[in-house]
Amino acid sequence: MVTVERVQTGFRIEKSMLKVLKGLAEYLDMPLGDLVEGIVLHAFEGRPPFSPETMAKIEQLKEVYSLTLTSADAHRLKETP
Repeated sequence: MVTVERVQTGFRIEKSMLKVLKGLAEYLDMPLGDLVEGIVLHAFEGRPPFSPETMAKIEQLKEVYSLTLTSADAHRLKETP
């Protein structure tokens, strides 16, 4: 085990994306923060964070929560007023 210092933070995120992340964290039986940390650590190393089985669950959750955004949409999102 590695000991870390965590801080409470707040950031804005697209609504349906958050629902998918929360659903995935519930499915994996882990806190949302731990899931996000894992995704980021994998991304920093250029490694895929999810197994094929988990990707299948993500696709189901995306459908349930109407998440249609893709990586092509990154940095091009505009908020509704």
